[in-house]
Amino acid sequence: MRIDIITVLPELLESPLGHSIIKRACNKGLAEINIINLRDFTTDKRRTVDDYQYGGDAGMVMMIEPIDKAISYLKSQRHYDEIIYTSPDGEILNQKTANTLSTKENIIILCGHYKGIDHRVREHLITKEISIGDYVLTGGELAAAVIVDSVVRLIPGAMNDNESALSDSFQDNLLAPPIYTRPADYKGWKVPEILLSGNEAMIDKWQMEQALERTKQLRPNLLEGGE
Repeated sequence: MRIDIITVLPELLESPLGHSIIKRACNKGLAEINIINLRDFTTDKRRTVDDYQYGGDAGMVMMIEPIDKAISYLKSQRHYDEIIYTSPDGEILNQKTANTLSTKENIIILCGHYKGIDHRVREHLITKEISIGDYVLTGGELAAAVIVDSVVRLIPGAMNDNESALSDSFQDNLLAPPIYTRPADYKGWKVPEILLSGNEAMIDKWQMEQALERTKQLRPNLLEGGE
């Protein structure tokens, strides 16, 4: 999988994308992540990527020309399955979306900034808009990092234990059951006896019951097919 991220602040992405599972996936050749500086596609000395918006409202807007040039350049090199814009009014990122994106071969993520982007970009160049929640960030870089992390970890071989991702919360519209590790008794706080029994069938049954109960209490909307 190749992910190209277009941004005006490459530095914001270097750390979150350079460690842990993402770094391991890249080192294994399972993923290739490229950070594209939008300013490299400007033509003036100041490398300007924003301008005042028509209509006179406050806030600067990312210009269409450098974005179009960046996307056109990337598309001239290969086919892209999705061109994603990180937007507060996009579809909310969930596990189903991450699962779907993890099967793609090439993806572009455009990070919004300032007041937003010229709407013609959204009309003519973007294939999908994704939000990571109902709040506003300074820019789309952190949202892009969240999207990448949620997707790359699902690529077969990215995690040391391939089955671990399959048991994560939301994979089957359930929250994960409680998990424990050693010591079995700490300050009198004990691990449930069933997990120490070695009875895999009973443990599986207990975990399913716990997952259902936690989901019912904390996220009942998931049981109703909601997000």
